Amino acid sequence: MTKLAIVGGEKTREAAYPAWPPHDERDIQALAEVLRSGNWGGFPYPGAQTRRFLEAFIALQGGQHAVAMMNGTLTMEVALRAADIGWGDEVIVPAYTFQATAAAPMMAGAVPVLVDIDPHTFCIDPAMIEAAITPRTRAIIPVHVAAQMADMDAINRIAARHDLVVIEDAAHAHGAVWNGRGAGTLGDFGSFSMQSTKILTAGEGGVLLCQSEEQAWRAASIIDCGRPHDPAAELFTQGGNYRMTELQAALLNVGLERFPAQFAMREALAASMDEALSELPGIQVLPRDGRHQRRAVYGYTFAIEPDDFGATNDLAARALTAEGIPCWSGYEPMHRCELFQPTQSRLPVPSAFPERFDYSRLRLPVAERVSSETGMWLGEAVFRAGEQGVDDAVAALGKIQSALARDPGLAERIAAQ
Repeated sequence: MTKLAIVGGEKTREAAYPAWPPHDERDIQALAEVLRSGNWGGFPYPGAQTRRFLEAFIALQGGQHAVAMMNGTLTMEVALRAADIGWGDEVIVPAYTFQATAAAPMMAGAVPVLVDIDPHTFCIDPAMIEAAITPRTRAIIPVHVAAQMADMDAINRIAARHDLVVIEDAAHAHGAVWNGRGAGTLGDFGSFSMQSTKILTAGEGGVLLCQSEEQAWRAASIIDCGRPHDPAAELFTQGGNYRMTELQAALLNVGLERFPAQFAMREALAASMDEALSELPGIQVLPRDGRHQRRAVYGYTFAIEPDDFGATNDLAARALTAEGIPCWSGYEPMHRCELFQPTQSRLPVPSAFPERFDYSRLRLPVAERVSSETGMWLGEAVFRAGEQGVDDAVAALGKIQSALARDPGLAERIAAQ
């Protein structure tokens, strides 16, 4: 019998998975070019590197108008402000996401309204959106999670019926395609992050795709200290300095050169993972919607059934990590998230609308179960290590499940460590 690494056995995989982000001489040359130019920052906006990046990003993702920013949280805040959404307006967000999705509305003066998710995608459940709409609702921020996309057709139908703005949080979805259109182009705005872990990165950075020219003018003004960016030079806003730097844009331009090959490798090997995991007991491969034509693998999510697998997700993730496979049990639901502390922010929104921030009675059963029992995430590095990377992950999961099945007390002993 093979002993699990978490209780002293040998690891399934000894070799480290590929580090992220990769870099080579091209990055050094790009940064050196910007350093020699003397124009390191983001003023005047957009600089040469930033303009080049935005044009290339639109070519990759689709859309016609893009604004570059410091990060992918500001992109959502700026989208709300560009759409004139603010004090007291309600913005529907999924309960299962990074805290930035719920924090951004607050920074614009709006109220985030948490709703539950679809257990088959880990993305926002359109039926829950409909139930959460009130006369104060102004916008929806669906999030494309890991390698899944929210049902944008259903969400857009709801938004059209209720005259709501749709801001896609596409921080995980660079290169993804839904029904022939790129992620981030399906709503009124598309928000992308270029933070360190993202599959297109400059360490930090963000891009906002805008459906209309006027939205883009407003967004560009807001991030450029309020300066006009319309041809008539009349559209001033109350803005700040949220510009992307030329150093960031230079790194992103090099990253775009690598991106197609990285994307293709991740997507192909994620399909192999789907097939292999479907053979293991206690594991549910999340179904792929036929409209989701290209899958961006920021992470790879799947579900375990604790009764069949022999453990909950936290214990399974710990055991898998010990086997040498980068793994995580996923987000906390937002109303239980340690990083989301709205009443500690000293922003006026929670005190003005206390009923919307009393989470003591809020029940989001799907997000809660995915977080505490079933949800599993594999890191994108698994899919840059070739077929062997996938084989090792599958072998480790099989090893863990077999060990738990042979020894009913093993899970309890691991939990007690």
